[in-house]
Amino acid sequence: MKTAERIRNLPPYLFAQIEKKIDDAKKAGKDIISLGIGDPDMPTPDYIVDELCKEARNPANHQYPSSQGLTSFREAVADWYKRRFGVEVDPEEEVVSLIGSKEGIAHVPMCFTNPGDINLVPDPGYPVYSAGTLFAGGESYIMPLLEENGFLPDLSAIPVDIAKKAKIMFLNYPNNPTGAMATEEFFQDVVRFAKEYDIVVCHDAAYTEIAYEGPKPISFLQVEGAKDVGIEFGSPSKTYNMTGWRIGWAAGAKDIIEPLRRLKTNIDSGVFQAVQYAAIAGLKGPNESVEGFCDIYRKRRDLIVETLNSLGCNIKSPKATIYIWAPVPAGYKSIDFVEKVFDETGVVITPGIGYGQHGEGYFRISLTVPDDRLKEALTRLKNSGIKYE
Repeated sequence: MKTAERIRNLPPYLFAQIEKKIDDAKKAGKDIISLGIGDPDMPTPDYIVDELCKEARNPANHQYPSSQGLTSFREAVADWYKRRFGVEVDPEEEVVSLIGSKEGIAHVPMCFTNPGDINLVPDPGYPVYSAGTLFAGGESYIMPLLEENGFLPDLSAIPVDIAKKAKIMFLNYPNNPTGAMATEEFFQDVVRFAKEYDIVVCHDAAYTEIAYEGPKPISFLQVEGAKDVGIEFGSPSKTYNMTGWRIGWAAGAKDIIEPLRRLKTNIDSGVFQAVQYAAIAGLKGPNESVEGFCDIYRKRRDLIVETLNSLGCNIKSPKATIYIWAPVPAGYKSIDFVEKVFDETGVVITPGIGYGQHGEGYFRISLTVPDDRLKEALTRLKNSGIKYE
């Protein structure tokens, strides 16, 4: 049996490879500590779980939901945008529910990208941007995210002939994996660029609420003209520790939301309504739980940065996200260093090359590990003799 070319061309999903490596080591009896995958270790707040339980018992929620999402869910998203960012979005025409933001990110290229078209993809970046482009028959043009540019793409470096062919530009700030923040001035440049070349901007804003010192991360939709050219993907996954609940949204330009909504009516049946009501509770609920999560992540971040710097790494603390992005020691490729760390310590970290060619030379550590296990992992790392020269 011959698989379709789009599947043959698809690289193995990075996290699936990591999970297999972990499973094999555990079967061999090794004590493994994974700092690899960004899956929050803390539970979803009780008030959200309670809302799910209540609504799951309501027979009215046992039927097919609307593909675009409950009106009350879309209104809650719109209200949240108004409170958090001062942004007005129309819940009827400018918001659609998603089965997690990953689903929408993967599917939006099908709405705007024809075979042979080009999408602008950040590198290093979330692998789904390229995968969705591939499934739509498009080609990814890499926008390098370089440390000397603050891990922001250099729009002026995109050739004019490429920009004229481009259909979508994917962005993600605060950024996974680098932890970088975008400025309002950068987003303004993006809007001007997108208008000049008629490009759809798709901003992945999964980490806006996981932030530490300084001003809070901004929304792309805050920038004047953003709703003329783009949409923003949001999710409660990292904010409320709801990664397994599979709910998210896209908000922004109605001419971009409508094709995505239309696509979804043909390929899925929406999000279980009880989960939507639970997400509403999160969006409308008290923010103390989120602040508490950030306090815990901040302490873990500081501990990791302190440990890496004691080994000679010399990195700065990221101001947002649940990740530490750090260079590998001189003389190593990222995959070689990650394997060395795993073999010598039983600690799993993620090779930067898994996020694209410009991730080479780096590795990523996730903050989503209980404090005692994180301290054990860092103790093993310090005792391993691995150092930066």
